[in-house]
Amino acid sequence: MKIISSTACFFFGLLGAFSQISNVTEAFLLPTSLNESSGVIFFNNKLITHNDSGGENKLYDIDITTEQITRTVTITNATNIDWEDITQDDTSIYIGDIGNNNGNRTDLKIYKISKSDYMISTNITAEIIEYNYADQTDFSSNLNNTIWDAEALVSFDANNLIVFTKNWVDGITKGYIIPKTQGTHVVNPLPSTLESNVLITGATFNTSTGKLYLVGYNNVLQPFVWDCYNFNSNDVFSGINTQTQLSSLDLEQAEAITFVDANNYLVTSESFSRSVGPLTVSDDAKLISFSTNDMILSNVSIENLNEVVLFPNPTSHFLKVKSSDKYLIEIFDTKLTKLYTGNESSIDVSAFNQGIYIVKIHLKSNRMVIKKFIKK
Repeated sequence: MKIISSTACFFFGLLGAFSQISNVTEAFLLPTSLNESSGVIFFNNKLITHNDSGGENKLYDIDITTEQITRTVTITNATNIDWEDITQDDTSIYIGDIGNNNGNRTDLKIYKISKSDYMISTNITAEIIEYNYADQTDFSSNLNNTIWDAEALVSFDANNLIVFTKNWVDGITKGYIIPKTQGTHVVNPLPSTLESNVLITGATFNTSTGKLYLVGYNNVLQPFVWDCYNFNSNDVFSGINTQTQLSSLDLEQAEAITFVDANNYLVTSESFSRSVGPLTVSDDAKLISFSTNDMILSNVSIENLNEVVLFPNPTSHFLKVKSSDKYLIEIFDTKLTKLYTGNESSIDVSAFNQGIYIVKIHLKSNRMVIKKFIKK
Protein backbone atom coordinates (compact mmCIF):
# COMPACT_ATOMS: atom_id res chain seq x y z
CA MET A 1 0.00 0.00 0.00
CA LYS A 2 1.38 3.41 -0.93
CA ILE A 3 0.77 6.14 1.62
CA ILE A 4 2.43 9.47 1.07
CA SER A 5 -0.06 11.71 2.86
CA SER A 6 -0.01 12.69 6.53
CA THR A 7 -3.82 12.53 6.44
CA ALA A 8 -3.91 8.80 5.68
CA CYS A 9 -5.87 7.89 8.81
CA PHE A 10 -8.49 10.50 7.94
CA PHE A 11 -9.04 8.95 4.54
CA PHE A 12 -9.28 5.42 5.89
CA GLY A 13 -12.04 6.78 8.09
CA LEU A 14 -13.82 8.09 5.03
CA LEU A 15 -13.54 4.69 3.40
CA GLY A 16 -15.27 3.20 6.41
CA ALA A 17 -18.07 5.70 6.13
CA PHE A 18 -18.96 4.35 2.69
CA SER A 19 -19.57 0.85 4.04
CA GLN A 20 -22.91 -0.57 5.02
CA ILE A 21 -24.38 -3.77 6.41
CA SER A 22 -26.57 -5.68 3.97
CA ASN A 23 -27.90 -9.15 3.10
CA VAL A 24 -28.79 -10.00 6.70
CA THR A 25 -29.89 -13.65 6.52
CA GLU A 26 -30.82 -16.42 8.94
CA ALA A 27 -28.48 -19.12 7.62
CA PHE A 28 -29.52 -22.19 9.64
CA LEU A 29 -30.47 -23.44 13.09
CA LEU A 30 -27.56 -24.51 15.26
CA PRO A 31 -27.48 -28.10 16.57
CA THR A 32 -29.49 -28.39 19.79
CA SER A 33 -26.32 -29.19 21.76
CA LEU A 34 -25.18 -25.62 20.96
CA ASN A 35 -28.27 -23.79 22.14
CA GLU A 36 -26.03 -21.52 24.22
CA SER A 37 -23.35 -20.76 21.63
CA SER A 38 -21.64 -17.65 22.97
CA GLY A 39 -18.41 -17.32 20.96
CA VAL A 40 -17.44 -18.03 17.37
CA ILE A 41 -14.51 -17.93 14.95
CA PHE A 42 -14.10 -19.11 11.36
CA PHE A 43 -10.96 -21.25 10.99
CA ASN A 44 -9.91 -24.01 8.59
CA ASN A 45 -13.19 -23.51 6.68
CA LYS A 46 -15.14 -24.47 9.77
CA LEU A 47 -17.18 -22.57 12.30
CA ILE A 48 -15.70 -23.08 15.78
CA THR A 49 -17.91 -22.30 18.75
CA HIS A 50 -18.56 -23.13 22.42
CA ASN A 51 -21.36 -22.89 24.94
CA ASP A 52 -21.37 -20.42 27.82
CA SER A 53 -21.63 -20.81 31.61
CA GLY A 54 -22.18 -24.34 32.80
CA GLY A 55 -21.22 -25.80 29.44
CA GLU A 56 -18.45 -28.28 28.90
CA ASN A 57 -14.80 -27.32 28.41
CA LYS A 58 -15.08 -28.10 24.70
CA LEU A 59 -14.87 -26.44 21.31
CA TYR A 60 -17.08 -27.61 18.45
CA ASP A 61 -16.32 -27.58 14.72
CA ILE A 62 -19.37 -27.02 12.52
CA ASP A 63 -19.41 -27.66 8.78
CA ILE A 64 -21.43 -24.73 7.40
CA THR A 65 -22.44 -26.80 4.38
CA THR A 66 -23.89 -29.79 6.23
CA GLU A 67 -24.80 -27.64 9.29
CA GLN A 68 -23.52 -30.43 11.55
CA ILE A 69 -20.88 -30.75 14.26
CA THR A 70 -17.93 -32.60 12.73
CA ARG A 71 -15.45 -32.56 15.61
CA THR A 72 -15.24 -31.82 19.33
CA VAL A 73 -12.02 -30.70 21.06
CA THR A 74 -11.56 -30.74 24.84
CA ILE A 75 -9.38 -28.20 26.68
CA THR A 76 -8.11 -30.58 29.34
CA ASN A 77 -6.93 -28.05 31.93
CA ALA A 78 -9.88 -25.66 31.58
CA THR A 79 -13.22 -25.23 33.33
CA ASN A 80 -16.13 -23.51 31.67
CA ILE A 81 -17.13 -21.14 34.45
CA ASP A 82 -18.55 -18.65 31.97
CA TRP A 83 -16.97 -18.90 28.51
CA GLU A 84 -18.28 -15.92 26.58
CA ASP A 85 -16.15 -15.38 23.47
CA ILE A 86 -13.40 -16.80 21.31
CA THR A 87 -10.89 -15.12 19.02
CA GLN A 88 -7.80 -16.05 17.00
CA ASP A 89 -4.57 -14.85 15.46
CA ASP A 90 -2.23 -16.58 13.00
CA THR A 91 -0.95 -19.16 15.50
CA SER A 92 -3.36 -19.35 18.43
CA ILE A 93 -6.99 -19.55 19.55
CA TYR A 94 -8.09 -17.65 22.68
CA ILE A 95 -11.14 -18.61 24.76
CA GLY A 96 -12.49 -15.93 27.09
CA ASP A 97 -13.70 -17.18 30.46
CA ILE A 98 -14.75 -13.59 31.09
CA GLY A 99 -18.46 -13.67 31.89
CA ASN A 100 -19.23 -11.93 35.18
CA ASN A 101 -23.00 -11.43 35.51
CA ASN A 102 -22.71 -10.77 39.24
CA GLY A 103 -19.64 -8.53 38.97
CA ASN A 104 -17.87 -10.41 41.78
CA ARG A 105 -15.45 -12.73 39.98
CA THR A 106 -11.77 -12.68 40.90
CA ASP A 107 -10.81 -15.57 38.61
CA LEU A 108 -11.24 -14.07 35.12
CA LYS A 109 -9.04 -15.79 32.57
CA ILE A 110 -8.35 -16.49 28.91
CA TYR A 111 -7.26 -19.89 27.63
CA LYS A 112 -4.67 -19.82 24.82
CA ILE A 113 -4.30 -22.89 22.63
CA SER A 114 -2.03 -23.59 19.70
CA LYS A 115 -3.67 -23.90 16.29
CA SER A 116 -1.20 -26.60 15.30
CA ASP A 117 -2.21 -28.60 18.40
CA TYR A 118 -5.87 -27.99 17.61
CA MET A 119 -5.47 -29.43 14.13
CA ILE A 120 -3.95 -32.73 15.25
CA SER A 121 -5.55 -33.53 18.60
CA THR A 122 -8.96 -33.57 20.28
CA ASN A 123 -7.43 -33.13 23.75
CA ILE A 124 -5.39 -29.96 24.25
CA THR A 125 -3.65 -28.26 27.16
CA ALA A 126 -3.93 -24.48 27.22
CA GLU A 127 -1.75 -21.67 28.48
CA ILE A 128 -3.67 -19.58 31.00
CA ILE A 129 -3.82 -15.78 30.91
CA GLU A 130 -5.34 -14.40 34.12
CA TYR A 131 -6.36 -10.80 34.58
CA ASN A 132 -8.25 -8.34 36.76
CA TYR A 133 -9.50 -4.81 36.18
CA ALA A 134 -7.30 -2.13 37.74
CA ASP A 135 -10.28 0.18 38.25
CA GLN A 136 -12.58 -2.35 39.94
CA THR A 137 -12.65 -1.90 43.71
CA ASP A 138 -16.16 -3.15 44.51
CA PHE A 139 -16.68 -6.92 44.23
CA SER A 140 -20.15 -7.11 45.77
CA SER A 141 -22.59 -9.37 43.94
CA ASN A 142 -25.26 -7.65 41.81
CA LEU A 143 -26.87 -10.05 39.37
CA ASN A 144 -27.36 -8.40 35.96
CA ASN A 145 -26.72 -5.01 37.55
CA THR A 146 -22.97 -4.57 37.19
CA ILE A 147 -20.51 -2.73 34.98
CA TRP A 148 -17.93 -5.53 35.28
CA ASP A 149 -19.52 -8.21 33.11
CA ALA A 150 -17.82 -8.95 29.77
CA GLU A 151 -18.74 -11.11 26.79
CA ALA A 152 -16.61 -9.79 23.90
CA LEU A 153 -12.97 -10.52 23.10
CA VAL A 154 -10.78 -9.78 20.06
CA SER A 155 -7.21 -10.38 19.00
CA PHE A 156 -6.01 -6.87 18.17
CA ASP A 157 -2.35 -7.25 17.20
CA ALA A 158 0.57 -9.64 17.60
CA ASN A 159 0.91 -8.96 21.31
CA ASN A 160 -2.49 -7.96 22.66
CA LEU A 161 -6.12 -8.91 23.07
CA ILE A 162 -8.94 -6.51 23.91
CA VAL A 163 -11.87 -7.44 26.15
CA PHE A 164 -15.06 -5.34 26.04
CA THR A 165 -17.45 -4.92 28.95
CA LYS A 166 -21.13 -5.77 28.92
CA ASN A 167 -22.45 -2.90 31.01
CA TRP A 168 -25.83 -3.70 32.60
CA VAL A 169 -26.05 -0.34 34.40
CA ASP A 170 -25.61 2.57 31.98
CA GLY A 171 -24.74 1.01 28.60
CA ILE A 172 -21.21 2.46 28.41
CA THR A 173 -18.75 -0.12 27.06
CA LYS A 174 -15.07 -0.06 28.00
CA GLY A 175 -12.19 -1.83 26.30
CA TYR A 176 -9.22 -3.31 28.17
CA ILE A 177 -5.90 -4.33 26.59
CA ILE A 178 -4.73 -7.76 27.78
CA PRO A 179 -1.28 -9.12 26.85
CA LYS A 180 -1.22 -12.49 25.08
CA THR A 181 1.38 -13.80 27.51
CA GLN A 182 0.77 -16.41 30.19
CA GLY A 183 0.55 -15.03 33.72
CA THR A 184 -1.55 -12.61 35.75
CA HIS A 185 -2.18 -9.09 34.43
CA VAL A 186 -3.74 -5.99 35.94
CA VAL A 187 -5.42 -4.18 33.03
CA ASN A 188 -6.50 -0.58 32.60
CA PRO A 189 -9.35 0.78 30.45
CA LEU A 190 -8.65 2.36 27.08
CA PRO A 191 -9.00 6.17 27.04
CA SER A 192 -12.19 6.23 24.93
CA THR A 193 -15.46 4.49 25.73
CA LEU A 194 -18.49 3.55 23.63
CA GLU A 195 -21.98 4.72 24.57
CA SER A 196 -23.40 1.52 23.14
CA ASN A 197 -26.76 1.67 24.96
CA VAL A 198 -27.06 -2.07 24.31
CA LEU A 199 -25.61 -5.18 25.92
CA ILE A 200 -22.39 -5.92 24.02
CA THR A 201 -22.07 -9.69 23.68
CA GLY A 202 -19.45 -10.35 21.00
CA ALA A 203 -16.76 -8.75 18.87
CA THR A 204 -14.41 -9.35 15.97
CA PHE A 205 -11.52 -7.27 14.65
CA ASN A 206 -11.00 -7.66 10.90
CA THR A 207 -7.31 -7.07 10.19
CA SER A 208 -7.87 -6.89 6.43
CA THR A 209 -10.09 -3.80 6.79
CA GLY A 210 -8.92 -2.39 10.12
CA LYS A 211 -12.51 -2.39 11.40
CA LEU A 212 -13.95 -3.56 14.69
CA TYR A 213 -17.46 -5.01 14.72
CA LEU A 214 -19.39 -5.58 17.96
CA VAL A 215 -22.73 -7.31 18.30
CA GLY A 216 -25.36 -6.98 21.01
CA TYR A 217 -29.02 -6.49 21.79
CA ASN A 218 -31.30 -4.24 23.83
CA ASN A 219 -33.80 -5.09 26.58
CA VAL A 220 -36.40 -6.30 24.07
CA LEU A 221 -33.91 -8.50 22.19
CA GLN A 222 -33.51 -6.26 19.16
CA PRO A 223 -30.03 -7.06 17.79
CA PHE A 224 -27.55 -4.35 16.80
CA VAL A 225 -24.09 -4.18 15.27
CA TRP A 226 -21.54 -1.49 16.11
CA ASP A 227 -18.94 -0.67 13.44
CA CYS A 228 -15.80 1.13 14.75
CA TYR A 229 -13.02 2.50 12.54
CA ASN A 230 -10.58 5.36 11.98
CA PHE A 231 -9.39 5.06 15.58
CA ASN A 232 -6.02 6.07 16.99
CA SER A 233 -3.62 3.22 17.70
CA ASN A 234 -5.40 0.70 19.97
CA ASP A 235 -7.92 3.23 21.33
CA VAL A 236 -10.65 1.54 19.33
CA PHE A 237 -13.53 3.85 20.30
CA SER A 238 -11.62 7.06 19.50
CA GLY A 239 -12.69 7.17 15.84
CA ILE A 240 -16.03 6.80 14.10
CA ASN A 241 -18.55 4.47 15.77
CA THR A 242 -21.71 3.58 13.85
CA GLN A 243 -24.66 1.53 15.11
CA THR A 244 -26.84 -0.52 12.76
CA GLN A 245 -30.08 -2.12 13.90
CA LEU A 246 -30.60 -5.55 12.33
CA SER A 247 -34.23 -4.69 11.83
CA SER A 248 -34.86 -7.42 9.26
CA LEU A 249 -34.47 -10.05 11.99
CA ASP A 250 -37.05 -11.14 14.49
CA LEU A 251 -36.04 -10.79 18.14
CA GLU A 252 -32.66 -12.45 18.66
CA GLN A 253 -30.30 -12.93 21.58
CA ALA A 254 -27.23 -12.30 19.43
CA GLU A 255 -24.15 -13.57 21.24
CA ALA A 256 -21.09 -13.75 18.99
CA ILE A 257 -19.64 -12.49 15.72
CA THR A 258 -16.74 -13.44 13.45
CA PHE A 259 -15.49 -12.39 10.05
CA VAL A 260 -15.10 -14.88 7.21
CA ASP A 261 -13.31 -12.45 4.91
CA ALA A 262 -13.21 -8.69 4.35
CA ASN A 263 -16.93 -8.41 3.66
CA ASN A 264 -18.70 -11.41 5.13
CA TYR A 265 -19.63 -11.96 8.77
CA LEU A 266 -21.33 -14.66 10.83
CA VAL A 267 -23.31 -14.17 14.05
CA THR A 268 -24.56 -16.81 16.45
CA SER A 269 -27.62 -16.38 18.67
CA GLU A 270 -28.71 -18.32 21.74
CA SER A 271 -32.06 -19.97 22.15
CA PHE A 272 -34.29 -18.07 24.54
CA SER A 273 -37.71 -17.87 26.12
CA ARG A 274 -38.73 -14.71 27.94
CA SER A 275 -41.58 -12.34 28.52
CA VAL A 276 -41.71 -9.24 26.35
CA GLY A 277 -44.64 -7.17 27.58
CA PRO A 278 -47.73 -9.38 27.79
CA LEU A 279 -46.23 -12.02 25.48
CA THR A 280 -43.83 -14.92 25.97
CA VAL A 281 -41.32 -14.98 23.13
CA SER A 282 -39.02 -17.89 22.33
CA ASP A 283 -36.70 -18.88 19.51
CA ASP A 284 -34.02 -21.41 18.60
CA ALA A 285 -30.28 -20.81 18.43
CA LYS A 286 -29.15 -20.02 14.92
CA LEU A 287 -26.40 -18.81 12.63
CA ILE A 288 -26.95 -15.41 10.99
CA SER A 289 -24.90 -13.91 8.17
CA PHE A 290 -24.47 -10.42 6.78
CA SER A 291 -22.18 -8.67 4.32
CA THR A 292 -20.49 -5.29 4.06
CA ASN A 293 -18.72 -3.35 1.32
CA ASP A 294 -15.61 -2.47 3.33
CA MET A 295 -12.37 -1.75 1.52
CA ILE A 296 -9.40 -4.09 1.89
CA LEU A 297 -6.57 -1.90 3.13
CA SER A 298 -3.89 -3.34 0.85
CA ASN A 299 -5.96 -2.51 -2.24
CA VAL A 300 -6.40 1.17 -1.40
CA SER A 301 -4.06 3.84 -2.68
CA ILE A 302 -4.25 7.08 -0.76
CA GLU A 303 -3.02 10.37 -2.23
CA ASN A 304 -0.86 8.51 -4.77
CA LEU A 305 0.01 11.43 -7.03
CA ASN A 306 1.60 9.20 -9.68
CA GLU A 307 -1.76 7.64 -10.48
CA VAL A 308 -4.29 10.44 -10.19
CA VAL A 309 -3.79 14.22 -10.03
CA LEU A 310 -6.50 16.75 -9.18
CA PHE A 311 -5.77 20.36 -10.15
CA PRO A 312 -5.99 23.23 -9.52
CA ASN A 313 -6.41 22.59 -5.82
CA PRO A 314 -7.90 24.74 -4.29
CA THR A 315 -10.22 25.68 -7.15
CA SER A 316 -13.16 28.02 -7.59
CA HIS A 317 -14.61 26.87 -10.93
CA PHE A 318 -13.29 23.69 -12.60
CA LEU A 319 -11.60 20.66 -11.06
CA LYS A 320 -9.40 18.87 -13.59
CA VAL A 321 -8.42 15.21 -13.41
CA LYS A 322 -5.26 13.62 -14.81
CA SER A 323 -4.90 9.84 -14.60
CA SER A 324 -2.89 7.14 -16.37
CA ASP A 325 -5.84 4.77 -15.93
CA LYS A 326 -9.49 5.00 -16.92
CA TYR A 327 -11.72 6.00 -14.04
CA LEU A 328 -15.14 6.74 -12.61
CA ILE A 329 -15.30 9.64 -10.17
CA GLU A 330 -17.67 10.32 -7.27
CA ILE A 331 -17.56 13.56 -5.27
CA PHE A 332 -18.97 13.84 -1.74
CA ASP A 333 -19.24 16.64 0.76
CA THR A 334 -18.05 16.09 4.35
CA LYS A 335 -21.51 14.78 5.30
CA LEU A 336 -21.01 12.12 2.59
CA THR A 337 -23.76 13.44 0.35
CA LYS A 338 -22.90 12.49 -3.22
CA LEU A 339 -22.72 15.55 -5.47
CA TYR A 340 -21.24 14.18 -8.70
CA THR A 341 -20.73 10.93 -10.59
CA GLY A 342 -18.97 10.76 -13.97
CA ASN A 343 -15.74 10.44 -15.88
CA GLU A 344 -15.13 13.96 -17.14
CA SER A 345 -11.57 15.28 -17.14
CA SER A 346 -12.84 18.77 -16.23
CA ILE A 347 -15.63 18.98 -13.64
CA ASP A 348 -17.60 22.15 -13.03
CA VAL A 349 -17.70 22.72 -9.25
CA SER A 350 -18.59 26.40 -9.35
CA ALA A 351 -21.97 25.74 -7.70
CA PHE A 352 -20.37 23.95 -4.74
CA ASN A 353 -20.17 25.79 -1.43
CA GLN A 354 -16.76 26.71 -0.10
CA GLY A 355 -15.15 23.89 1.86
CA ILE A 356 -13.47 20.49 1.66
CA TYR A 357 -14.77 17.75 -0.66
CA ILE A 358 -13.92 14.05 -0.94
CA VAL A 359 -13.20 12.49 -4.31
CA LYS A 360 -13.57 8.74 -4.67
CA ILE A 361 -11.86 7.52 -7.87
CA HIS A 362 -12.59 4.00 -9.14
CA LEU A 363 -9.80 2.88 -11.49
CA LYS A 364 -10.17 0.34 -14.27
CA SER A 365 -7.45 -1.74 -12.58
CA ASN A 366 -10.01 -2.52 -9.86
CA ARG A 367 -8.42 -0.23 -7.30
CA MET A 368 -9.62 2.91 -5.64
CA VAL A 369 -7.97 6.25 -4.83
CA ILE A 370 -9.41 8.64 -2.27
CA LYS A 371 -8.46 12.33 -2.49
CA LYS A 372 -9.70 15.68 -1.34
CA PHE A 373 -9.95 19.11 -2.87
CA ILE A 374 -10.83 22.53 -1.52
CA LYS A 375 -13.50 24.71 -3.13
CA LYS A 376 -12.64 28.40 -2.75
